[in-house]
Amino acid sequence: MEQVYITCSNHNMIEITKFNGDSFTLNALLIEQIQSFPDTTITLTNGKIIVVKESEQEVVTLVNSYYEMIGIKGWQKKVGECNES
Repeated sequence: MEQVYITCSNHNMIEITKFNGDSFTLNALLIEQIQSFPDTTITLTNGKIIVVKESEQEVVTLVNSYYEMIGIKGWQKKVGECNES
């Protein structure tokens, strides 16, 4: 697994920077799961696993900020919240 850390870049995607200084952006919509093992591990929808420096909560905060910025945060509802008649 490759060690990287995450920052928010220009509020458009999540920028990931490897410890060697190389950086790239990650589409937060590709994140399937975030866990702490104790290192924070991000599993993408394609099965790729990325180990990051930030805590699980920091990554969740960045992802939520991204979702809010693109207008999809809060549109989901729990089953039973909508009247489905």
